[in-house]
Order: sequence, then C-alpha cells, then structure tokens
Amino acid sequence: MPLSPDEAYYRIWALAPAGGYFDHPFMVAVWARVGMLIAGDTALGVRLMGPLSACLGTVLIVQAAYCWLHSPGTQEQARTGAVRAGVLLNGTLGVGLGTLVMTPDTPVLLFVALLLWGLVHACVERRRWMWLVVGLAAGLGFDSKYTMLLPLAGLVVWLFATRPGRVWLRTPWPVGAALVAVVCTTPVIWWNARHGWASFLKQGGRVGDWNPTRALSFMGELLGGQVGLATPLIFLFFVAGMWLLWARRDSFAMLLLCMIVLPVVVFVQHALGARVQANWPVVLYPVLALAAARVVWPWWKAAAFLGFGLAGVVCVQAAFMPVRLSPHLDVTLRQVGGWPAFARSVSAHVPKDFPLVADEYGLASELAFYAPERTVMGVEPRWELFALPRPACGAQAYLVLSHRRQGPPDARFFEVLDTLPDQVRARRGVVADTYSLFHVRLRCPTPGEMRDAALLPGHAL
Repeated sequence: MPLSPDEAYYRIWALAPAGGYFDHPFMVAVWARVGMLIAGDTALGVRLMGPLSACLGTVLIVQAAYCWLHSPGTQEQARTGAVRAGVLLNGTLGVGLGTLVMTPDTPVLLFVALLLWGLVHACVERRRWMWLVVGLAAGLGFDSKYTMLLPLAGLVVWLFATRPGRVWLRTPWPVGAALVAVVCTTPVIWWNARHGWASFLKQGGRVGDWNPTRALSFMGELLGGQVGLATPLIFLFFVAGMWLLWARRDSFAMLLLCMIVLPVVVFVQHALGARVQANWPVVLYPVLALAAARVVWPWWKAAAFLGFGLAGVVCVQAAFMPVRLSPHLDVTLRQVGGWPAFARSVSAHVPKDFPLVADEYGLASELAFYAPERTVMGVEPRWELFALPRPACGAQAYLVLSHRRQGPPDARFFEVLDTLPDQVRARRGVVADTYSLFHVRLRCPTPGEMRDAALLPGHAL
C-alpha cells in the first residue's frame, strides 16, 4: 500500500531529525527512522514500528489488567479479563488500523499502555519505584502527541482530589515521576523555545476555534466517530467499563475514571463550538480497554472479531481496491491511491534538468518519495522550521498543483512561465485527484534565499 501524504511527510521528519516539528512532537519521526534503519527507505520501513509497538503495548495492557484483577482464588478470571482487555483494544479500528500506518498515535498508544502498567504496579502492587516508570511514560508520551496531557491531567486530579492520591503526595515518588517526565520533554520544549513556540501555538490555537451554531453537528461527529473507531460493540464494552469503575469506586478504579472522564469532558466542551477530530480520543483507548477487562459479557470475542473484520475490509480495499468507489466514498483512494504511477507520470512530463515543486506538504513529500530521481521542493511557511537546504531565488521549476486547491499559483512564490497538460492520480480507472503542471520561476518574498522553501530528501538509506 503506498504511503499516505502524512506518512510521506513523517518520513521527511525522520530524515531531518529535530527536537520538534510544526505539527507534532518528534517521536513519530523516531519511530519511522528506526523502522527505516531496519527495513530500508520503503513504505514497510516507515510503518514497521507501528505493529511492533502495538504488540508491545498489548502485552503491557494484558499484564496490567492481570495484576489489577488478580487476587487469591481468581487467577482464571484474571487471566480471562486480561486477555479480554488486550483483544478488545486491538479490535478497535483506532488501534487495529491506526497502528498499521505511521501516525503520532502509534507511539503515544504504547506510552499510554506503559503508563497504565506502571500505575498498576505502583498503586495496586505497591512497588513505589514504579512511579519513575510512570514519569518516563508520561514524558515520552508527551514527546509523541500533546493529547497525552489529557489522561495525565486526570492522574493529577486523582492525586489531589482523592484520599489515596493525597497519601501518595506525602511521598517523594510522584515528584520524582514529574521530574523524570520534565527531563524527557526537554527536547520538545527547547525546540519550541527556539522556534517561536510554533508547535505549541498551532496545537493550542485549536482552543480558540469556536462556532457554537454547529454544536449539534460537532457533537454528532464526536459520538459517531468514536462509535465507528471503537466499533459499535466494543464501544458498548467501553461504556460498561466506565460504569463498573463508577460502581466500584475503589482507589484504582477512581484513578482510571479520572483519566477517562476529564479528557471526555474536554472533548465534549470542545465539540460545543469546534470539530473534534475522530482520532483525538484514541489516546484513551488503552485506559478504556483496561476498564473493559471487568465487563464479563460472553460476546466479547464476537465484538472483537467484528472489529478485526472491519479492519480487514478497509485494508483489502486500500491494498487491492476490489470495490470501485468514488473518492468521495473511498477515503483509502483519496489517501493512498495511485501515488507511484502519478509520480512517474509527472516526472516523465517534466524536463529532467528541472526540479518539481509543490505548495502542499503532503504532495511534496509524496513526490520526494515516489520520484527519488528528481529534485523536489516544498514551498510553504512550515518548511522554514526544518534544517533542510534552501532553493535559490529565481530558479525555474515545475509546480504541481492539486485541483482541490482553489485559485492560481501563489504569486508571492511563483511566476508562471508556461502551463502543461493536467495530470491525473487514479487507481483502476477511478480518479482520486487531478493536478495542474506549471513551469514557474521561484520568487523570494524577501531578499535572499527562500526561507519558506526546502529541498526534500529522496531515498537516503
């Protein structure tokens, strides 16, 4: 399956290592880089760490569930509940599909699982030093995706608002965990400090989105998105798990409940005036799966296998496209359909001595991967934050512009010299998108080199 635009973009991150990036922290770049070192600069290399980290995360959740459920005389129930937690977690589309492609959710799910594993050993088995593992997981999770802060905020609420939590605050271990977490997050904070807090402002700026007239629509999208990503039957297990946490209300149950409820409240509040992307709450799925370990409904295997089946259908459609659907209905066609053939076609229509250029980061990254014999430039403000070579002002190139983008080439960056025939990205005769080709001369908005542009790496490993 070809790389999606975001995956091709994260591949650029892996080849331009930094303490942070405009869109997210750096851990997804580490994941992609490690996979590329093992399997080469290929789609498999970019994605390799996804299933491997999901496997390790599942082991951690299963072991955490067993430690939580285990008591004298209940070994068999504990084993069944632990397996149930791991199977339900993998049965969700958010995990079952999400870890087959490379996204920031891939590493953050592993570190949420590590966080829960450390908390069970610290709070249930009373191994106090495991708080340091909790701090490590918290810091590395923040290095993966900023939504890690939401379950961590629930942990902090539990520490201060409950009696068992305040007992822990009388010991040095939570403070030690916080110090470990701060040390782990130093690269991200340092990078943001040196780049005008760009990543913090981008992600924090979502809080300012506000359109309450569409609150009903946004709330429907939030609920529907989670029923879909969790799959309907597993969603019921997650809800039942939350109810059982409330019914038990012992120390660890209240901890898990705080780590779930506070983020849910944040997502609901945000949905009152802005869209909540469907993948944002996936950070809670390991916590919800752990809670669902206590739900003893006999049809949990059927619920999980329904999720596995749905994930399989999506994977087969993405890889082989047995059903011919329009791009409006087939998100896999829009995301991954036809990229290798499209890049070859564009390269064949452009003189070999001229570079290719795109003003969409995903499109530029796809061209850099699938047309490695060509020099490829990305032109938009985010590239200024990368430690990559800059093109010279006045250089001539061929601009690839998606028809989804409205308007002509940006006159700040491009002087149009000529227009070539349109190019089509398609798979099995179904058009995913159409692109214009322009012969352009690069313009510098300010004198000197183009700070808003970068020369992207082709195949390097």
